[in-house]
Amino acid sequence: MPVDLIIRNIGELVYFKEEGLETVGKAAVAVSEGKIAAFGPEKTVLDSIEVSDSTTFIDAHGHSVIPAFVDPHTHLIYGGCRHEEFLARLKGKEYLELMKEGKGINYTVSLTRKESIESLKESSLTRLQQMIANGILTVEIKSGYGLNLETEKKILQVADTLKDSSQIDIVTTFLGAHAIPAEFAGNRREYINLLTEIMIPELREYAQFIDIFIDKGAFTVDEAREIFRCAEKYNYDLKMHIDELSYTGAAKLANEFEITSAEHLEYTSEQDLEIFKERNVTPVLLPGTYFFLKSQKKPAVEVMRELNLPVALGTDHNPGTSPLYSQSLVMALAVFLYDMGIEEALRGATWNAARALKLHHKKGNIAVGMDADMLILSTHSFVHLVYEIGNNQIETLIKKGKPLSIRSI
Repeated sequence: MPVDLIIRNIGELVYFKEEGLETVGKAAVAVSEGKIAAFGPEKTVLDSIEVSDSTTFIDAHGHSVIPAFVDPHTHLIYGGCRHEEFLARLKGKEYLELMKEGKGINYTVSLTRKESIESLKESSLTRLQQMIANGILTVEIKSGYGLNLETEKKILQVADTLKDSSQIDIVTTFLGAHAIPAEFAGNRREYINLLTEIMIPELREYAQFIDIFIDKGAFTVDEAREIFRCAEKYNYDLKMHIDELSYTGAAKLANEFEITSAEHLEYTSEQDLEIFKERNVTPVLLPGTYFFLKSQKKPAVEVMRELNLPVALGTDHNPGTSPLYSQSLVMALAVFLYDMGIEEALRGATWNAARALKLHHKKGNIAVGMDADMLILSTHSFVHLVYEIGNNQIETLIKKGKPLSIRSI
């Protein structure tokens, strides 16, 4: 088998089987046409492949090689920042109180509407480059800071251009149901009509998924049901933000619709998690938001573990409640705040994260036939991703078999 790339002298090669994390020492990975062709003990790999003059060799110097990070939940494209809101919360103001004062999502909406496509692309590309430098090679980007047809379309068009100008895979999600915009504060019905009659049909070409924020201060379960019914007609894949600020019972929508992932889940009950297990819904936890908001209610991770749910982790990068760029930092927060194991957290930030985007057949793991998206760490063990909290351990990126040095980003 002729190959394009061989990573050899791997001290610890990390991959996943359904039952858990596995490691191989003194290992190698062979790549052909952007896919993993072979992996395992170095001698076994080298004996199974054909090396040509065009084959590139990378020496891992005894370091760890892991699957590249996947981030299944971001709000990467927006105007302005919310540092004044951050300061107000540090002085004791609650998030819902600030929303009533015109802060929160609608404040970012007002700033984003004023931005041109060019300025949004420039700022978003800068953020994306920071994520890449932290080892994220597949990312979901939600809209949701436009809340009108023109700006939602503009955000999704920027996401489209980022697919061409960046070196990573981008999945787009339409989140027009992020909040009721200020101009519709007295007429929710009219905004939902705008979503279902105009925005959902016209924006389908720009987004694979649709998401709805179902919670106190956002959308109700009944409103979400109506929006999902419309989205189904246009063949969107379905996601939902639920139970971040209060218990909603929205998990039961998974009995009515094919929901790919449910995200946040701080108040979600054991009975609701059993629905997710039965209906094959991937839970996405966002510990950066929990940390940043100083939340008191933790998601029921122990129950998720008992149910063997494929728990995913994401940065929830956004300007108000989680301005994070690093999945390894998210892993550390999950370990220290949610009592997740380091192995669980790594799987959550890679293979399970890919599952939340319907990409687990080709992303988030090291297995024959999967995309060769890998990270060579600067250390001998993946444990250092959490052990050296806050230190970027990524030395070299491999994207579909092409090496990319951190220094070139």
